[in-house]
Order: sequence, then structure tokens, then C-alpha cells
Amino acid sequence: MPGRLKSSDGPSEAVLVEGILRRSRDLPAPRMAQVILIAALLCYVGITALNILSAGVEGLALAAAFGCLGAVFALQLLHSRTSTQRVPTGHRALTLGAQAAFTYLPLIALKSQWGAMAGFLAGSLLLLLPPRLGWILYGIVGVSMLVPPLLEGRPVIDSVYLVQTTLLTGLVTFGLTRLSELVRVLHESRGELTRAAVTRERLRFARDLHDLLGYSLSAIQLKGELIHRLIPAHPARAMDEIEDVLAISRQSLADVRRVASGYRDMSLEEEIASAKSVLGAAEVDAVTDIRMGEVSPPVDTVLATVLREAVTNVLRHSRAVHCEITAVEEDGLMTLSVTNDGVTDGYRDTSPHSGSGLGNLGLRLRAVGGELTAERGPGTLFRLVARVPAHGDVDPDLDEADEAAEGERSWLLA
Repeated sequence: MPGRLKSSDGPSEAVLVEGILRRSRDLPAPRMAQVILIAALLCYVGITALNILSAGVEGLALAAAFGCLGAVFALQLLHSRTSTQRVPTGHRALTLGAQAAFTYLPLIALKSQWGAMAGFLAGSLLLLLPPRLGWILYGIVGVSMLVPPLLEGRPVIDSVYLVQTTLLTGLVTFGLTRLSELVRVLHESRGELTRAAVTRERLRFARDLHDLLGYSLSAIQLKGELIHRLIPAHPARAMDEIEDVLAISRQSLADVRRVASGYRDMSLEEEIASAKSVLGAAEVDAVTDIRMGEVSPPVDTVLATVLREAVTNVLRHSRAVHCEITAVEEDGLMTLSVTNDGVTDGYRDTSPHSGSGLGNLGLRLRAVGGELTAERGPGTLFRLVARVPAHGDVDPDLDEADEAAEGERSWLLA
């Protein structure tokens, strides 16, 4: 998380990815959802076919009835396809008109035995027309099924039954079609969600490595140069510096392991002491002013990270001879300030990928309710100031929003 290098009180991106995949495996595949839809439509067609056969229809009339039945089924399959819902209005009106004709014309001969097919028309109206118009026509189709039983002289209860069956069939057709679409969209978005989660985890890991190892490697480089100068004339002091290099390298290895395992807390006071030692090895006069009370672990970690990046910039991007570090708490507001006098217009670290640490620090501070300012002073003076509530905590919404924004910028720059 940008607010702290990684907190143990929330799931990692790897866990989130696994959760997405595990839950999606419990859902039907798009093909299975489509099979369920077709099976349901076939069941309704089969019921109507049995009604036709039980009515004693024979010969050409039976062939015509089954032909109309096949046409209604084919049109319904067409209307249940997602692509059909995006075709021009004229094409949809044409196919709906054809389905209406194949729905109502057979009623003249088959009457109530054909009534179940009106449910398909009701469902298609919901699928292909604007909601308001679709629901109005859906109701009209349902009410129209009051007529066939009455023309046959059947009881009113039969008319009510046919209306209810028509409306239910329309809802089932509409619901299963939309459900099939939803399953397809969900399976397509599953891959996108997984890729987004992996991208966020990579960004988190890259930031943590930058913030942790940039400082350590710079310190190792400077102490290595110091050792190289000390070996001829002061071998004993060189041995002491080598011990410091070994200690820094061991800490760097521990940092990498902690980043990989997803947990890393840091202490500002410890980092100030370490920074003073490293700056001294680089022959930079370091002055510290520490007046801080108790701060929350996320704030402590973020400020320690700010200090590491600030000292790294002093060592890599300037020619400072004096550096002042202040950490002061007043009225619940923690202020960390790092000032150095080594900024020159012509000097900059020329190594590839020299870093964008200040951008990372801005994201981290915003996640705990803080802010970062960097300003040039008179001459070669440069000041970096971080202000944050002393007892702040990571805001998950700001954390995710900043990480998403950073991810978008990374893709744009790629």
C-alpha cells in the first residue's frame, strides 16, 4: 500500500486475485448458461407440441403447426442473442413483426393449444424494445391471451391461467437471456480484474523496492568509495566502514524479504540515526532536531520512507556539504523537514532510471492524510517538507484511487 510499505491488516493483491478466481469458478460458464437458456426454450416448445398433438391435429395442419413452432423457436433464439439487441431498430421491428405473426395467426386454428407461444413474444418485446414501451407491450400480449379460451367457451379460470402462463414465460425468457449475458460479461471482466490486481501489486512492489533499496544502495556506494580512499592510509578505519557496509547489506536483504512477504514497518527515529551516519560518511555535515512524541505506525513508516528518499536524493542528486533534518510534532501535526545546500543547476545523477521517488512519496502521504512539498531556496538551498497527522491511518479509498491513477500513468508512459 502506498501509505506504508505494506500493512499486515489487509489482504494482499495476490489474495484478492485468488479470491476473484475462486469465486468465479463457482459460477456457470457462458456456454453452460447458454445451454440452460436453450433447454428452457425447448421445454416450452415441447409443451406446445404436446398440446397440438393432444388436440388431434393431423395432416397438413399438423405440418403447418410444427412449421410455425419451428419459426417461433428460431426467432426467439435470434432475439436472445446479445448481438441482435444492438442491430438497427428497423431490423428488430421486422423480426418482432414476424414473431408476432407466427404467434397470433396459428391461434385462429389452434386457439388455446397455441397460447404458450405468446410468452416468447412477450419476452422478446422486453429484450429488444426500450423498457417503457417493452413493458407496456408485454402487458398487452399477456392480456390478449384472455380471448382464445373465451372464444372456445372455456371457463374464465382458463383465460386467467393462459394469461399467467404467458406472462411467466415472458419473464423466464427475458430473465434467462439477461442472466446468460451477465455470466458472459462476468467471465470477460474476470480477466480484466485479475490483470488490474496484478498490475497494482507490481506497482506496490516496485515502489517498496525503490524506497527501501535506493537509500541502502546509495549508502553502500558511498561507503565503498570511502573505503577505497581509506585503505592505503587508514586500514583500521576502513575495516570499520566495511562492517557498516555489511550491516547495511544485511538490512537490505531483510528489507527485500519483508517486501516480498508483504509486511514492512519502519521507525523514523532509527532512520534519522542511520541517515546521520550515512551523511557523515559522505562528508556531509548533518544536523538533527528531533522533537516528536508518539505517532501511529503508518505515519512512522511513511515519514521514515520520506526521510530515506530525501537522503538518497541528497547523496545522488546534489553536492551538499550541509544537511539539516528536523522532526517536530505540534498540536497533533507531525512535520518532517530535510534541507540541504547542494542543489546545482548542472548536477544530476546520470544513471539510467534514476527514479521518481518524490511522486511515490506524494502518493504515500496522501494515503495517510498528509502532504509533501519541495521547494528551492536562495542559492543552492533545497527543502523537502512532509506534514501529516501524528495519529493518522491509511485511508483505503485514497490508497486505491492513488494506486489506480499511478497505474494509469504507468500504462500511458509504457
